[in-house]
Amino acid sequence: MVDGSQLGVWWIIPFAGILLSIAVMPLAVPKFWHHHYGKVAAFWGLCFFLPFLGAFGPSMALHEFVHTLLLDYVPFIILLFALFTVAGGVRLRGKLKGGPAVNTMLLAVGTIIASIMGTTGAAMLMIRPIIAANAWRTHKVHIMVFLIFLVANIGGSLTPLGDPPLFLGFLRGVDFQWPLVHLWQPMLFASVVLLILFYGIDRFYMAKERHRAPTHVDESLGIEGAINVLLLAAIVGAVLLSGLWQPGISFPVYGAVIELQNLVRDVALLAIAGLSLRLTPKALHEANGFSWGPIQEVAKLFAGIFATIIPALAILKAGTAGALAPLVRLATGPDGQPIDAWYFWLTGILSSFLDNAPTYLVFFQMAGGDPQQLMGPLAATLAAISAGAVFMGANTYIGNAPNFMVKAVAEERGIRMPSFFGYMAWSCAILVPLFIVMTFIFFR
Repeated sequence: MVDGSQLGVWWIIPFAGILLSIAVMPLAVPKFWHHHYGKVAAFWGLCFFLPFLGAFGPSMALHEFVHTLLLDYVPFIILLFALFTVAGGVRLRGKLKGGPAVNTMLLAVGTIIASIMGTTGAAMLMIRPIIAANAWRTHKVHIMVFLIFLVANIGGSLTPLGDPPLFLGFLRGVDFQWPLVHLWQPMLFASVVLLILFYGIDRFYMAKERHRAPTHVDESLGIEGAINVLLLAAIVGAVLLSGLWQPGISFPVYGAVIELQNLVRDVALLAIAGLSLRLTPKALHEANGFSWGPIQEVAKLFAGIFATIIPALAILKAGTAGALAPLVRLATGPDGQPIDAWYFWLTGILSSFLDNAPTYLVFFQMAGGDPQQLMGPLAATLAAISAGAVFMGANTYIGNAPNFMVKAVAEERGIRMPSFFGYMAWSCAILVPLFIVMTFIFFR
């Protein structure tokens, strides 16, 4: 694996390039972006890979490519594909009118179940009934934004199943119940504040459309495609099994070690997705407005992101020997003890733009990497790292995978979502002040 201490900060330029492309091009050249975003992602991937090939040789370049593809990207996309497919086969029907009370209730339910079935599963399960309930409304962008804040991020902070960073901690020896014991207070505080704020904002927008009436629906409240609820539980079980079952069997593939439990998990997830497609009636998918467009967009864009993120994560892993050493030093006091507030913010800020799972792991290792120490004397530091990775993944569209999934599904259903920077205007206005308050309450 490449030594991050050998990489200058300029190696991050392709990663910055793809982020700026996602931020600017949908506004500046929307037609070009719609038809060629995959080519743009491939371009930035090559902008990293070809210079890396020249600098470090074909062996190292191929090793990094295979390692990222097999151990990071493929499992990531398989999990998203399975959750997207299965959740797309569940439809909540009935006389739900999307007003402040109903919408707040739906977001609260999604926030609660996010720690059970994961933020991606919960977001994909809740987004369609929320869109359907609010189809009659003009102002609904704020509903999608708060769905990302709560269901796609903060709600997943109580179990290793909730969000990938916590699952990595679980694999490194952190007890399954540890996040629930140590994060329930900040999670509850953030969720209650955001739900109250959402209710007020939704009432404000609702007052502007009193003249409109919801579409009348002549059907009783219920769930269609209930078999997919069981399949969602099967996905959770497959992911959990891969963390608990350790047979000690692995298969080396050009430097990447594929462990049997992870291979079994990925095959099981694909089988579950295939079963969902076979058992879900076509009419139900049509009623849900289900299509493959959102998952295709996520797969193409994140292929470029996963490629260009390689040097950024390597530099971070190098710690004080890397080009980002000044940032790393901020988190340690003169006495050598960790500064929890800085761990919260550094993990959070980097998780907003890098993949929050490996970012969590970098700071986990920087804090010592010993799970017993981090669950004991350094429990406050581990809580700060965990909360930073999970909560601040909501700061941008790319901080956590389901953020972009929500954006893609909403846009496909005709909701004009904010641009990259437009979404950050929402997160900076709402989340950043909240996180500042939380720093003084929980992470001093």
